[in-house]
Amino acid sequence: MHEALNIAGLIAQLAGEDLLAREKAAGELFRRGCVQAEPILRNWFADPDFRKLIRNGPGLLTVGIAVEPARFEEMHRRMGAPHLAEVPPDQDAREFELDFAHGVRLDILTTRDASGSGAIARFLARFGEDIQQVECEVRDVSRATQILRTRFSIEPLYPDTRPGADGARVNFFLISAPEGRKVLLELVEVAAQKKSK
Repeated sequence: MHEALNIAGLIAQLAGEDLLAREKAAGELFRRGCVQAEPILRNWFADPDFRKLIRNGPGLLTVGIAVEPARFEEMHRRMGAPHLAEVPPDQDAREFELDFAHGVRLDILTTRDASGSGAIARFLARFGEDIQQVECEVRDVSRATQILRTRFSIEPLYPDTRPGADGARVNFFLISAPEGRKVLLELVEVAAQKKSK
């Protein structure tokens, strides 16, 4: 519970007016998300075929933060109205990406319908504003999913790769983590037009 309060405080700082406090909050939220995913990703990355699918360079991981719709609007305005991702309608989500120094990347996520049954609405109803997922960028989501199925006996949430934000291809894995927690990992294959930017 103490950690949840700290995360809520960090999200409040991320939405605040103080630029330095925002940078620090972003770095800490990113760090905590990566810490949750690290034991899982370390095992995946140890597989040479999976490792070949990992995109080289900075920005490999992005931590997704779920916030209430009003906070989403406030943060979007305060951050200079960054590009709103085009999210497939069936996913009932809105999102934008924030990039900070030292490879810190956050996706700010909210629901289109707070009373709806979409994944973000359900997450917010159950956990409140919190780290919702960790995204890992790969070159081929279908191949990465196949490796996780056959070599790690891990089933994705969806039987097939599906469309994601801004033309990406994605799949999700809900993995048990220490202390009885679950970590939602999203494999993301960025659309060709975004890769070239």
